[in-house]
Amino acid sequence: MLQKKNVVVFDFDGTLSASDSNWEFFKYCFKHSFRPWLFLPCVVAGFVGKFLNPGGIWWRQTIRNFITPNMVNRFAKDCIKQHKKNRFGWAKDQVIKERNAGNKVVLISASPDYLIPELVNDMHFDAVFYSKMNKDKPYKYEFLCWGQNKVLALDNWAKEHKYIPNVVRAYSDSKTDMPIMKIAKKQVWIDKKTGLRK
Repeated sequence: MLQKKNVVVFDFDGTLSASDSNWEFFKYCFKHSFRPWLFLPCVVAGFVGKFLNPGGIWWRQTIRNFITPNMVNRFAKDCIKQHKKNRFGWAKDQVIKERNAGNKVVLISASPDYLIPELVNDMHFDAVFYSKMNKDKPYKYEFLCWGQNKVLALDNWAKEHKYIPNVVRAYSDSKTDMPIMKIAKKQVWIDKKTGLRK
């Protein structure tokens, strides 16, 4: 029998942390390797694609076309260490408060699997969802956890655990999260620059 569970959903980038972890890794690669500079035409083409189709996958992969498994192995750990310093001061305490209130606390992020788990491993979420990348070609998406796919990730987790998710609150900084925000009884919008509620 399915059990109804109160769930609180958090986005990560711009919500619990200033700046975007994907963008920070992108910049880190450009600072520490010559390879990304060779792919500048792809990067430019990708940004044009973003303008034409913000929800698309093609431009996301094109922008990141330079990323190799070796670059992930070499750069991700230090980039994560640096990016953890961008977390808003209230973030961890708020997750604890929501858990202490008896809610299941879930993080759903569009950032990749080689960044998000380690960025939040000290925050004790009940579940963490993120974009799944191809291990051999880490610029390619196997699952883009963005937009409506965030709802899909939550629903799949709930079914697996035989829950009926009752989303009591959802935290986000971006209108791209409207699919998940719409199913929440309370929407908490965060200013990505200050970390304060809007």
